[in-house]
Order: sequence, then C-alpha cells, then structure tokens
Amino acid sequence: MKVGNWQGNLSRIPRFSILDRYIFVELLLPFLFGMGLFTSLGVAIGTLFDLVRRITESGLPFTLALKILLLKMPEFIVLAFPMSILLAALMAYSRLASDSELIAFKSIGISVYRLIIPAIVLSLIVTGLTYVFNDYVAPAASYEANATMTKALRPNRKSFIEDNIIYPEYGKVRPANGGEPQTVLRRLFYAERFNGQEMLGLTILDRTQPEVNQIITSESASWNIEKNIWDFYNGTIYLIDPKGSYRNIVRFQHQQLALPRTPLDLAFRARDGSEMTLRQAREYLEILQLSGNPTKIRKLQVQIEQKISLPFVCLVFGMIGAALGLRPQNSNKATSFGICIVLIFSYYLLSFVTSSLGIGGVLTPLMAAWLPNILGLTAGGILLLQSAK
Repeated sequence: MKVGNWQGNLSRIPRFSILDRYIFVELLLPFLFGMGLFTSLGVAIGTLFDLVRRITESGLPFTLALKILLLKMPEFIVLAFPMSILLAALMAYSRLASDSELIAFKSIGISVYRLIIPAIVLSLIVTGLTYVFNDYVAPAASYEANATMTKALRPNRKSFIEDNIIYPEYGKVRPANGGEPQTVLRRLFYAERFNGQEMLGLTILDRTQPEVNQIITSESASWNIEKNIWDFYNGTIYLIDPKGSYRNIVRFQHQQLALPRTPLDLAFRARDGSEMTLRQAREYLEILQLSGNPTKIRKLQVQIEQKISLPFVCLVFGMIGAALGLRPQNSNKATSFGICIVLIFSYYLLSFVTSSLGIGGVLTPLMAAWLPNILGLTAGGILLLQSAK
C-alpha cells in the first residue's frame, strides 16, 4: 500500500518512468533505515552517554536532559543525511546486481548512466533538506541545547563576559622607506568590567591618526544605539606626539567618541560556528576581520565554506554509492555496509585534514571546504565509467 502510494506520487514527476519509480522506491527504504540507524548511533555516542553521566553525577533533571537530547537530534540528522544516501545507493544497486536485474536492464539497452538517475534525484532532494537543517534548524537547536545545559548546571554564569574585555584592532601600514605593508596595532580597547549595560574602568589606546596618538581613560562608557557612537563619562584624553612627548591633556565629564561597537559585540558571548546560521557567521566574520586575528578569521571562513559545501556531500555519496553498488562483487549486504563505513570514515578524515590545512593557511578556505567534494566527485565519476564498461 505504501509502495503503491509512493509510486503514484512519483508518476506525477515529468519524465519519471516506471523504471525510475521502481529504483527510487528501492532507494527509499534503505535510506529511511539509514536515517534511523545513523541518527540513533550519533545521538547515543555524541549526547546520550554524556547526559546520563550528568544526570547521575551533576544532578541534571531528567526533563531537561530529555529536552537537550531532542534539541541535539537535528545536529546528528544533518550528519545522517549523506551517510544514509551512501548506504541506500549501495544496498539498492547491490540488490539489483545480485538478482541479475542489472543484466536484464543492460540487455534491453538501458545504460548504467540511465540507471543512476533515481539516485541522483534522491541525492539532490536530500541535499536541499540537508541545507535547510544545517542552516536553519540545527544551529538554533544546538545553541538552545547548550544554553539549557549551561543554565541548568551553572545557573550563576552570565550571558556576557564580566571582566577584562580586550579588543585589539589592527591595520596595514606601509613603511616610510617603502616596501611591503606591515600589520600594526591601530587601536586597543580595554575595559576592566562589563555589567551588561556599561563598560567600566576603560583605557583606550588610539593610534589611528598619524600626527597624534591618544590615550583615553574613563570611568564608564555605554553604546548609544540612536547615534551609533560611544558615550564616555568622567575621563581624560591624553594627546601624545608620535615621538613620545605630551601635547595636551583634556578632562571631560561626557564625551562622545566614534569608535567601533565591536568590543560590545565581543563582550556578549559569541556563538560557536556550529551554532550560527550562514548569515550570522558572515556577520560575525566582519567583526573578527576588524580585530585582525588571522587564525580566528581563517577558522570562521573555513566554517562558512563548510556550511555551503556540506549538503553537496549527499550528491557525492549518492554517485559513489551507486557506482560501487553496480559492481557485481559488491552485491552482498554485509559488504555494502562495510564499504559504507570505510567511505564515511575516509571522507570525514579527509575533511578534517583539509579543514586543518585551511585554518593553518596552507589551503584557502574555499579549497579546504570543497576539496573533499571535488575528490569524491572525481572518484565517483571514475568508478561510474568503470562500471559502465
């Protein structure tokens, strides 16, 4: 009954033949099995054991643990999508090969390339689902899960950094004698404390003007939302010649200064890259680029590119799984599952290596995120050509 309903719905897709519907249903059942299997394994290994430990050792309430478990599930569903596509393609096409159905299809002139179209269609559908989950569902759920855990186990922890807010701002300066531009400190923002509304005990070193350096001290400062400017209170401005001599000292009760609001953004605890949507990550990247910290900038750039490239792993795994499943020697289900595990491990190991190379500056962020997909598509194409012979 269910298979008939699926075939009836698939028949409405333009140019989706009876053969396509037949193979699509063959793919769908192991795909759903894979989603349940890999999601359950991911939740059990990545979250469940840790939650059980926190319930017994830290007194985490069972209801909150259940809530955290459910909120963590989208994160593992995202990882399960490509793995399930790989398993489905391997098992479906291996079954067709073991029952000699592939030989029958080839004997009536149906090519291997025609046979993998349902796998490509399903891979593209799952690619879209992975993008939605990875960019909209998983980040918000993961952030809420971590916030719930922190609030339950550390109720006194503030949602912002309370002490020692430091924000260095760097810039490129060309030496007087020419040569390559050098990265130098242009501004240093320091606040002893932050109470959630005001910065307290501030010292700012400003070297953005070539003719004079400024040292600003102030009892407190707050961000003026209407004017996008800082309001400083009860402080002193020291004007210093670049050679080191004082030019002037100005004391004030209230002074507005056009400094970036980045220190305020950094004072509130930033989300981890996995807890940000693509838009949020790009906005945070603009903040980081002002700080001039190359390692943090490259790490976030790699994470942004990985958010875009990850959904396309489904297409890569779909092609590789179909190409391997079409080989008669891979017709055993146990063999298919073993190959699936090896390929998943190899891909994510390669992804980890290229990500590290991207953060280290050896590869560009774009290449670090997309190289595993490019190599995977190349391998899938080669395997498909071999299967077509």
